[in-house]
Amino acid sequence: MSTDTVGTALRQQREKKRMGLAEVSRVTRIPVCTLEAIEQDHFDDLPGEVFVRGFLKSYAQTIGLVPDDILARYAASRRVAVVTPMPVASPVHAAREGHGRRFGVAIALVLLLILFTLALSIVLKPRGRDLPPELSCRDIASHVIG
Repeated sequence: MSTDTVGTALRQQREKKRMGLAEVSRVTRIPVCTLEAIEQDHFDDLPGEVFVRGFLKSYAQTIGLVPDDILARYAASRRVAVVTPMPVASPVHAAREGHGRRFGVAIALVLLLILFTLALSIVLKPRGRDLPPELSCRDIASHVIG
């Protein structure tokens, strides 16, 4: 069994157990066409590494093989490195660690700029007595009345 491919080893063990593909499919809930692809070592026809590893584990358990042995053989045959995904920090976690501080400072600066502009426009707003005579309401009223 050491020189056999993963698919051949699974098929031979299934045949020793006198199980058909339909029976293995029923037990594992793996489609028959997927089991056939596994037995023919057509792993590139299958959806993805995570699924293939799950299929192999389930198939091996069902026919009485040690799943870790099959997975190790599969990894060696495919030269697949086991990749551990790096943890991704959530925005809340990043903010707690200070990674989101620049964004918060930028928002604060924009708000301060808006408030400063509003205050400046109120302070510098011309009043009725400061208007030129052409725009003053009092002068317009006196010209209209008089």
